[in-house]
Amino acid sequence: MKFSENWLRELVDIKADRAALAHALTMAGLEVEELTPLGDGLAGVVVAEIVEAGKHPEADRLQVCRVNAGPGEPLQIVCGAPNARVGIKVPLARVGAALPGGISITAAKLRGVESSGMLCSAKELGIDTDASGLLELPPDAPVGQPLADYLGLPDASIELKLTPNRPDCLGLYGLAHDVAALFGGAVKLPAPVDAPVASEARRGIRLQAGKDAPRYLGRIVEGIDPSARTPLWLAERLRRAGLRPISAVVDITNYVMLELGQPLHAFDNDALQGDIVVRHAGAGETLKLLDGNEAKLDEGFVLIADERKALAVAGVMGGYDSRVTDATRNVFLESAHFAPAAIMGRARKLGLHTDASHRFERGVDPELPRRALERASGLLLAIAGGRAGPVLQAENLADLPPPTTVALRRLRLKRVLGVDVADAEVARIFTALGMRVTATADGWQVTAPSSRFDIEREEDLIEEVARIFGYDNIPTHSPAGALALAIEPESRIGELALREQLAARGYHEAVNLSFVAADLLARWGFTEQLVSLANPLSADLAVMRPSLLPGLIEALRHNRARQQERVRLFEVARVFQQGASIPGRTLRQGASLREEPAIPGRTFQQADPPMETPSLAIVACGHARAEQWGESPRLLDFHDLKGDLDALIAWGGEPQRWSVQADQLPGWLHPGRGARVTRDGITVGYLGALHPQLARALDLGADVHVLELALEPVLARRLPQAQAVPHFPSVRRDIALDLPEEISWSQIEQVVRATLGMHLKELRLFDRYSGKGVEAGRKSLAMGLILQDASRTLTDEDADRCIREAIAALEQTCKAKLRG
Repeated sequence: MKFSENWLRELVDIKADRAALAHALTMAGLEVEELTPLGDGLAGVVVAEIVEAGKHPEADRLQVCRVNAGPGEPLQIVCGAPNARVGIKVPLARVGAALPGGISITAAKLRGVESSGMLCSAKELGIDTDASGLLELPPDAPVGQPLADYLGLPDASIELKLTPNRPDCLGLYGLAHDVAALFGGAVKLPAPVDAPVASEARRGIRLQAGKDAPRYLGRIVEGIDPSARTPLWLAERLRRAGLRPISAVVDITNYVMLELGQPLHAFDNDALQGDIVVRHAGAGETLKLLDGNEAKLDEGFVLIADERKALAVAGVMGGYDSRVTDATRNVFLESAHFAPAAIMGRARKLGLHTDASHRFERGVDPELPRRALERASGLLLAIAGGRAGPVLQAENLADLPPPTTVALRRLRLKRVLGVDVADAEVARIFTALGMRVTATADGWQVTAPSSRFDIEREEDLIEEVARIFGYDNIPTHSPAGALALAIEPESRIGELALREQLAARGYHEAVNLSFVAADLLARWGFTEQLVSLANPLSADLAVMRPSLLPGLIEALRHNRARQQERVRLFEVARVFQQGASIPGRTLRQGASLREEPAIPGRTFQQADPPMETPSLAIVACGHARAEQWGESPRLLDFHDLKGDLDALIAWGGEPQRWSVQADQLPGWLHPGRGARVTRDGITVGYLGALHPQLARALDLGADVHVLELALEPVLARRLPQAQAVPHFPSVRRDIALDLPEEISWSQIEQVVRATLGMHLKELRLFDRYSGKGVEAGRKSLAMGLILQDASRTLTDEDADRCIREAIAALEQTCKAKLRG
């Protein structure tokens, strides 16, 4: 919200300077984002008129002008502005003037011609950014008058960064109530005046959009002067609010929007046919907008139409074919109330952000449309003439938000703020904010104005008292009482410890957005059970991530594109999917989540909430080791990442519950260099190299390896139990087995551990061979079995019996053969 400081001061008595005003607004929750002084240092700048203009004898782009600056002889000024011409009135900086930016005006010769001053652009005067030519003043500007007096300077352009719950301050009248409450002044709002009706021109209005458009007003004004100029005072207020004056009709609608906070629109009445119909758009319906682009609409849009065609996207932008032009003599003024839910996200869906949509999607006072229409009608009649018809109105009262009355308890106010606020001061604050206050035995009953959608409960009223009373006036106390510290369970590894462990293993933690693009997920094969946003910030942030890997791989790709060859990243975060939470990212089709900004007083229905699953993901590429001299460089492979997984599993103290399988892999994993990770036979994640097709689609090399696991199984830990140091020695037996190629090491390990039980201390694989001497489709694995008994020393017979039992079990379950 951007506005003129002088305009605000006309509406409310402010007993404070500019700096104090800005500080008070910020401390009251209306943050001043930018404050731009306008027109300081314009002493010596006056209104002047160019009475003669001729070419400079030595320069094609310069003109020699004679300028009437008031009493005395005309001055000779050399000017290079392209719009300098006879008859226009412009600012003249006299000799001796000091302009903003440190420009001092002196008499000078320009290419041999005397110049006694400078004709100025708006930028040179520090009142606008336009430097394309001289600032042209209205024809009735009094020659010789100081420019600052004529333009109402000095002034300041103040821009507020408003939170979404304060749409009432998107109009100067609403903001004035807050300022009056802050400084103890009175709001000087002019009494509403109805425009005189001098015409019977009417047009029917039909509401067919239900609760999305419960109130619509319009008025026909005939016979306006299309050439009427916007008055200087109105144009300057628009300019200082960041809006460019366009034409009298458009400027009036913009002015009323800034003044009251109610967006309006003007149609060329001669372009309309029949009644005004407020309805939903049809599927695939299109409309050419004011900016010349064609909007493709769906049933979620509300349209303003006549009996034959669409005219405007309600609350967003008008249509091109019904726009007001320089030839328009009859206009139809629109002032309506639209439900915020009907406007939210619609402008963004069209790639737009308009002043109207910014206000309507946050909520506009439903009682404003008539007042705004009368105000705009009065200004239009005063500036462009014409004859106003009666106000035309259609409304569904049952769909309008009712007034809200909230009780505030005196003791609750004191308890929350920690300070006594006098009853009279509380009543003054609420009254100054435009609320109706009734004292009760234990506090107050407060009825919020229809513009304050954010007042719903007692805490909202306490906040209003706090920010107007002043946070600086509330004493600071240290919290009292003992804090109960949560005990970290020994059966669970802390997430911080997990992060530290991964960092110690050479990984960098990444933090990515929870939203990703649907087309990126489609590349990975994530097309089902997605949680899609109904109101995304952009198309690239339209779906809540079902996996951490797409976002993490994008971070890896970003780093590789910046000459980082060895990248090792991890992320611990939540993933989202509709339906039951299934570890390992098995996704199914589901409904989309409707995410809407919170609007006080309005509730939104959504589908069943998505399941959130804490997850861990790791991505790595490049060399297995950082560059060094101790060993030859080699690329990272499956076993390097498997080693990191084994380290995490061992940390939990129960590695025997984990295994990796080479079956049932997702489509994004390499079929020959991937694995499914299970715990107690349940899939909890996947590990391996990216599928070559996906790697090529993402413009990645073949050396990218990934791991994703459900987080809770990784953090589960067996309670540590103290054990005595073994008193008896261990025995080692090495065997070599011939097995089918498809038999995995995890299968072998499970069989051996199940067979030997507590006698097996450790099982080590130390060699793998396939080739000459081994049948095709088979492999040779050499392993060491470490055997130990806690109660006695194992004999050779005991060890041999264990080996025979292990070999027999492997022969039966894994088709193994003992090699000679």
